[in-house]
Amino acid sequence: MSEKIDHPAETIELELAILMRRFLAATTNKKIGTLDRSAYLLLHQISSNGSSGVKALAEEFQLDISTISRQTASLEQKGYVYRIPDPQDGRAYSLQITESGAAELASNKQARYERVAELLRDWPAEDQQKFGELLSKFNRIFA
Repeated sequence: MSEKIDHPAETIELELAILMRRFLAATTNKKIGTLDRSAYLLLHQISSNGSSGVKALAEEFQLDISTISRQTASLEQKGYVYRIPDPQDGRAYSLQITESGAAELASNKQARYERVAELLRDWPAEDQQKFGELLSKFNRIFA
Protein backbone atom coordinates (compact mmCIF):
# COMPACT_ATOMS: atom_id res chain seq x y z
CA MET A 1 0.00 0.00 0.00
CA SER A 2 1.48 3.35 -0.98
CA GLU A 3 1.84 6.15 1.52
CA LYS A 4 -0.18 9.33 0.97
CA ILE A 5 2.09 12.33 0.38
CA ASP A 6 0.62 15.69 1.38
CA HIS A 7 3.28 18.15 0.29
CA PRO A 8 5.17 18.35 -3.04
CA ALA A 9 8.48 18.61 -1.14
CA GLU A 10 7.87 15.10 0.22
CA THR A 11 7.54 13.73 -3.32
CA ILE A 12 10.63 15.65 -4.46
CA GLU A 13 12.69 14.47 -1.46
CA LEU A 14 11.76 10.84 -2.07
CA GLU A 15 12.32 11.04 -5.83
CA LEU A 16 15.72 12.70 -5.31
CA ALA A 17 16.76 9.92 -2.92
CA ILE A 18 15.70 7.29 -5.47
CA LEU A 19 17.42 9.19 -8.30
CA MET A 20 20.70 9.46 -6.35
CA ARG A 21 20.64 5.74 -5.48
CA ARG A 22 19.92 4.74 -9.08
CA PHE A 23 22.45 7.20 -10.50
CA LEU A 24 25.21 5.95 -8.19
CA ALA A 25 24.38 2.34 -9.00
CA ALA A 26 24.32 3.06 -12.74
CA THR A 27 27.60 4.97 -12.75
CA THR A 28 29.31 2.41 -10.52
CA ASN A 29 28.14 -0.64 -12.46
CA LYS A 30 27.97 0.89 -15.96
CA LYS A 31 30.49 3.67 -16.19
CA ILE A 32 29.57 6.44 -18.60
CA GLY A 33 32.75 7.83 -20.12
CA THR A 34 36.18 7.63 -18.52
CA LEU A 35 36.02 10.56 -16.11
CA ASP A 36 34.63 10.28 -12.60
CA ARG A 37 32.05 12.87 -11.54
CA SER A 38 34.53 15.18 -9.81
CA ALA A 39 36.97 15.18 -12.73
CA TYR A 40 34.13 15.80 -15.19
CA LEU A 41 32.74 18.73 -13.19
CA LEU A 42 36.17 20.32 -12.58
CA LEU A 43 37.14 20.08 -16.24
CA HIS A 44 33.75 21.46 -17.25
CA GLN A 45 34.12 24.41 -14.86
CA ILE A 46 37.62 25.25 -16.07
CA SER A 47 36.67 24.79 -19.72
CA SER A 48 33.54 26.93 -19.43
CA ASN A 49 34.94 29.73 -17.25
CA GLY A 50 38.63 29.81 -18.10
CA SER A 51 41.59 29.27 -15.84
CA SER A 52 40.79 29.10 -12.17
CA GLY A 53 42.62 28.76 -8.89
CA VAL A 54 42.08 26.00 -6.37
CA LYS A 55 40.48 28.38 -3.88
CA ALA A 56 37.92 29.61 -6.45
CA LEU A 57 37.12 26.03 -7.46
CA ALA A 58 36.68 25.03 -3.82
CA GLU A 59 34.27 27.92 -3.32
CA GLU A 60 32.35 27.08 -6.51
CA PHE A 61 31.87 23.45 -5.52
CA GLN A 62 31.55 24.17 -1.79
CA LEU A 63 34.38 21.77 -0.93
CA ASP A 64 37.53 22.00 1.15
CA ILE A 65 40.61 23.34 -0.60
CA SER A 66 42.42 20.09 0.29
CA THR A 67 39.76 18.05 -1.54
CA ILE A 68 39.96 20.22 -4.67
CA SER A 69 43.79 20.17 -4.48
CA ARG A 70 43.81 16.35 -4.54
CA GLN A 71 41.31 16.24 -7.38
CA THR A 72 43.13 18.82 -9.49
CA ALA A 73 46.50 17.15 -8.78
CA SER A 74 45.05 13.98 -10.31
CA LEU A 75 43.88 15.95 -13.36
CA GLU A 76 47.31 17.52 -13.68
CA GLN A 77 49.02 14.13 -13.38
CA LYS A 78 46.85 12.81 -16.23
CA GLY A 79 47.76 15.81 -18.37
CA TYR A 80 44.22 17.26 -18.41
CA VAL A 81 45.16 20.59 -16.79
CA TYR A 82 48.33 22.59 -16.29
CA ARG A 83 49.37 25.28 -13.82
CA ILE A 84 49.72 28.95 -14.65
CA PRO A 85 51.84 30.67 -11.98
CA ASP A 86 50.46 33.82 -10.36
CA PRO A 87 52.91 36.64 -11.12
CA GLN A 88 52.07 38.44 -7.83
CA ASP A 89 52.26 35.38 -5.57
CA GLY A 90 54.84 32.75 -6.43
CA ARG A 91 52.99 30.11 -4.38
CA ALA A 92 49.60 30.62 -6.07
CA TYR A 93 48.57 29.36 -9.48
CA SER A 94 45.59 28.94 -11.74
CA LEU A 95 44.65 25.82 -13.63
CA GLN A 96 43.99 25.76 -17.37
CA ILE A 97 42.61 22.84 -19.38
CA THR A 98 44.95 21.16 -21.89
CA GLU A 99 44.04 19.94 -25.37
CA SER A 100 43.99 16.42 -23.96
CA GLY A 101 41.71 17.53 -21.12
CA ALA A 102 39.37 19.31 -23.54
CA ALA A 103 39.20 16.21 -25.76
CA GLU A 104 38.50 13.96 -22.77
CA LEU A 105 35.83 16.35 -21.51
CA ALA A 106 34.16 16.50 -24.94
CA SER A 107 34.16 12.70 -25.23
CA ASN A 108 32.66 12.27 -21.76
CA LYS A 109 30.13 15.03 -22.32
CA GLN A 110 28.95 13.29 -25.49
CA ALA A 111 28.67 9.92 -23.72
CA ARG A 112 26.67 11.49 -20.88
CA TYR A 113 24.46 13.38 -23.31
CA GLU A 114 23.73 10.19 -25.25
CA ARG A 115 22.80 8.35 -22.03
CA VAL A 116 20.42 11.10 -20.89
CA ALA A 117 18.91 11.37 -24.37
CA GLU A 118 18.35 7.61 -24.34
CA LEU A 119 16.58 7.79 -20.96
CA LEU A 120 14.36 10.65 -22.15
CA ARG A 121 13.64 9.31 -25.64
CA ASP A 122 9.95 8.70 -24.88
CA TRP A 123 9.38 12.12 -23.29
CA PRO A 124 7.81 14.89 -25.37
CA ALA A 125 10.26 17.69 -26.21
CA GLU A 126 8.33 20.20 -24.08
CA ASP A 127 8.57 17.87 -21.03
CA GLN A 128 12.32 17.52 -21.57
CA GLN A 129 12.67 21.30 -21.85
CA LYS A 130 10.61 21.94 -18.71
CA PHE A 131 12.47 19.26 -16.73
CA GLY A 132 15.79 20.83 -17.71
CA GLU A 133 14.58 24.29 -16.69
CA LEU A 134 13.23 23.08 -13.34
CA LEU A 135 16.33 21.01 -12.57
CA SER A 136 18.53 24.01 -13.39
CA LYS A 137 16.40 26.22 -11.15
CA PHE A 138 16.63 23.67 -8.34
CA ASN A 139 20.43 23.37 -8.70
CA ARG A 140 20.84 27.19 -8.48
CA ILE A 141 19.37 27.09 -4.95
CA PHE A 142 22.56 25.45 -3.75
CA ALA A 143 24.90 28.00 -5.36
